[in-house]
Amino acid sequence: MDRVLEMGWYAAGYAGRLFAQAGYDVVRVETDVLQPAYVSQKSMNAYLHANKRRVHVKDPTLIEELANQADIVLFEGRTAQEVEDSGFNSWQSPVKVALTPFGRTGPHRNWRASQNTILAMAGYTNLMGDPDRAPLTLPGHYVDFQTGGYAYTAAAACRYAERREQIDIGMLEVIMSLSQFTTVMWHCSGVVRSRHANDFWSVVPTNLFRCQDGWVYINIVPGFWDPFTTFLDAPELILDDRFKSNTLRMKNRDVLHEIIAEKMLQWTREEIVSRAEYTRIPLGAAFSFPEILNDRHLSERDFWQSVTLSNDEVLRSPRIPYQIKNLTPTELELRAIEEL
Repeated sequence: MDRVLEMGWYAAGYAGRLFAQAGYDVVRVETDVLQPAYVSQKSMNAYLHANKRRVHVKDPTLIEELANQADIVLFEGRTAQEVEDSGFNSWQSPVKVALTPFGRTGPHRNWRASQNTILAMAGYTNLMGDPDRAPLTLPGHYVDFQTGGYAYTAAAACRYAERREQIDIGMLEVIMSLSQFTTVMWHCSGVVRSRHANDFWSVVPTNLFRCQDGWVYINIVPGFWDPFTTFLDAPELILDDRFKSNTLRMKNRDVLHEIIAEKMLQWTREEIVSRAEYTRIPLGAAFSFPEILNDRHLSERDFWQSVTLSNDEVLRSPRIPYQIKNLTPTELELRAIEEL
């Protein structure tokens, strides 16, 4: 398997995690500059860095030696200049990936940014929240992990194609590449999306509704409208002139949402899920975290794995989000940091 050298924070760490759990030999150079995490550093280390060799090294000559021995280098910098100053251009690794907020070229290449900055500049923040309140941002490390996923895919593709490449990934462009509805709606129809909370807006009904013991989310595209009326025990809605097309349902969304909300309050989540399975409509119950941890489907898919820490403490962690047929799952271990 390829040798991977990883330097950086959560974006590089997530890319390295995907390589490590796919069986690659990953060496992580630990940084003295820590970035804030949404969870404890212990939790983040267990999630991102299991099965990596973790080293602490400051000598640029030794770092260059490690890079030259690697097949893939993942380097996350806070600016393009930081990538240049690292010696990145002179390293002889066949595939080198630079991950920065704005890429290595362009007028913003040396701007620094947090995850929330990137989300705001990409237009995501403007779309999230209630229309009459301040916009919201995404929790967690969405920007970092999406960027890391792109880095893993691009690097693995270059190695598979036997191509020597320098890959330049800008986090702003990563997030912009994922805003398919926003950009397509604008370029195709001149429509600017607005903030409308949990309501998907252009497909009605697609929204979050309260039930007796929690919340459920439904997504009823036009092809599901007829079975959805059966789900509601309201077949008369099929004949209602206000709801005969998605365009009409958009126009009369408020009254339709009131009808649905009244129905949903009659049932528990279990009853609603059962009805959804019977009528085969897309619906998801809003689960608590303990319920997710004990979900039968995830358990049968072997989604959870154990990570042993250096003090022999064992934690449960998600595995990588795909299964490789001939890859045997390995025991995960978070190793102590070595001084080089």
